[in-house]
Amino acid sequence: MTVLKIKFSFQRRVRLAQGLWLLSWVAMFTGVVIFSLGVFLKTELLRRSEVMHTMDIHMVPNMLMLVGLASVGINLCAGRICQDSMDVARFTRWKNFLTPFFMVSLLFTSLLLVAMSLSYALQPSLEESLKIGLKNGIRFYKDTDTPGRCFQKQTIDRLQMEFQCCGNSNFKDWFEVQWINNRYLDFTSKEVKDRMRSNVDGRYLVDGVPFSCCNPASPRPCIQERILDNSAHHNYEYHIEELNLHSRGCREALLSYYMGLMNTIGPGVLSVFLVQMSVLASLRYLQTAMIGVEEQENMEVETEGYILEKGVKETLNEAKENLKNLVPGWNGGQVVDEATEGDAEAEKAA
Repeated sequence: MTVLKIKFSFQRRVRLAQGLWLLSWVAMFTGVVIFSLGVFLKTELLRRSEVMHTMDIHMVPNMLMLVGLASVGINLCAGRICQDSMDVARFTRWKNFLTPFFMVSLLFTSLLLVAMSLSYALQPSLEESLKIGLKNGIRFYKDTDTPGRCFQKQTIDRLQMEFQCCGNSNFKDWFEVQWINNRYLDFTSKEVKDRMRSNVDGRYLVDGVPFSCCNPASPRPCIQERILDNSAHHNYEYHIEELNLHSRGCREALLSYYMGLMNTIGPGVLSVFLVQMSVLASLRYLQTAMIGVEEQENMEVETEGYILEKGVKETLNEAKENLKNLVPGWNGGQVVDEATEGDAEAEKAA
């Protein structure tokens, strides 16, 4: 049973070819947009790679860039096919190419949906990556003299100022690490010695945060030292001084930023998917409608176009059989049975 059959007169075939040519150029432009979105997302992820533990989320921009480039190539071919459809001799040259072309195009087009699904499915992985990456970034904040970590302090400070955040979950994360380099500590001071003796690791821990945690909107000068000591500052109560430091953690800020980007890209990717599927469906109609013209001397005859020549089930079975013929030994059970029968016949002959 033919699926979605439509009759095409000569005028309708011409309009179909013209509309498909225009649609293919629109789809090619959307492919460039998808590639650009992938590059932008990739760049944003690489900018924060120092505070990310894993790179699983990079699958999304990589896939967008791949599909974007593939979309440009697919639609260039589609536009060329539309031009050649007005000449039966030239269109016949595409006959053997169109079937594998459709299969490859459907594969790359379906990757758009995969990329969109991954952008949501990888959210827990992104959150865990930021959690571990930021934890390590805060821990190595003081290592400005260590090769490979020289710019860690600059990265964290810029991050906290740009996203108006502090720490991993909140500002108290800085209380758990020594974020001041030993070269800036006076080891002859009794206070420094007492603090370093007060924990088993011998670290200099303080209830203070870096300057980048300070909130510019605070009506008073930033209090970044002895934050938990109300008596150390005049008219100060750390429980209610919400404007003094950024209250949001950087993990939450970064996760919100990246998920916002992907949620914005998602509808765009879905729109491009629908446009690309329209191109492939129109091209399929043009291909099948031109089959009837090949058998006629007059191009102005009425022909039929369709998506599938047979039903979905019959088409899948036929594709499966073709795959078996292309791949030797596909039906493993049959091969084993034939080998077993051959051994049995050999034993009888003996």
